[in-house]
Amino acid sequence: MRAILIEDGGLVLREVPDPTPDVNQVVVDVTAAGINRADVLQRQGNYPVPPGAPPYPGLECAGVISAVGAGVTGHHVGERVSALLAGGGYAEKVAVPAAQLLPVPTGLSLQEAAALPEVACTVWSNTVEHDRLRKGETLLVHGGGSGIGSFAIQLGKALGATVITTARAVKHDEVRALGADLVIDYSTDDFVAATKDFTDGRGADVVLDIIGAKYLARNIDVLATNGRLSIIGMQGGTRAELDLGKLMAKRATISSTSLRARPPAEKARIVAGVTREVWPLVEAGAVKPIVHAALPLAEAGEGQRVMEASEHLGKILLLP
Repeated sequence: MRAILIEDGGLVLREVPDPTPDVNQVVVDVTAAGINRADVLQRQGNYPVPPGAPPYPGLECAGVISAVGAGVTGHHVGERVSALLAGGGYAEKVAVPAAQLLPVPTGLSLQEAAALPEVACTVWSNTVEHDRLRKGETLLVHGGGSGIGSFAIQLGKALGATVITTARAVKHDEVRALGADLVIDYSTDDFVAATKDFTDGRGADVVLDIIGAKYLARNIDVLATNGRLSIIGMQGGTRAELDLGKLMAKRATISSTSLRARPPAEKARIVAGVTREVWPLVEAGAVKPIVHAALPLAEAGEGQRVMEASEHLGKILLLP
């Protein structure tokens, strides 16, 4: 098969051996794979591949099962699936644990389904499973134009929350169309002041943050009493001072997670939760995959360039 390899900090298309399914794995012939920030970090040498994972980038895909390993039940050759991966999505085939497969939501194409696993599992596990976002609360999503952000806006609205997001001014109309109640230009406006003004001084109950250190102090400021901050990215650095006095005064909590490094049992639990709670919202049209572009596999480098430049809204896909 063909796959994208990382060589000298770049991405190249090469012939590599076909994968074979291990116990409790299936092989998926990839129709489409999503590009994520973690793939960029891996190319830069800043995101080690977990033990046993394919060396090729790619944390999500959709396609058709072409082989089933021993011990797998409930899945068959020819089945259309999407999948959460530990790596290997930038390829024509990938071996994946059967417990990390998701059905293709009714009404979606395989390309559309490939835009969902990583963002759905990340957003649901943080905002719903961990932070317990409830109807009537306020959710602040940083980076509303990203794949994570565009999904989180929709899921927050579907759950009955008020959704505030930060985004470049050029993306404001598009993220409003996704359901955002307030959009803040992070390059010119103070998101703390804007959020507190919009919520009559209360602040955000849940903050989903892809920036990290650069936003830490202001994220504490913007939290409401009993607020929850989930840090899922480090685009703004890894080190910052934390004012414990402010955190304790608000009885607030901070969590930081990465999905790729979680044990298989945790990933299986998250996949099951997304299938149970999120997929019905997708099938009802309340949450939709947002695809910015679908590029040939050989153009993986261009796809990552677009992502690094933040020129996209939603997901960028690769088509083997």
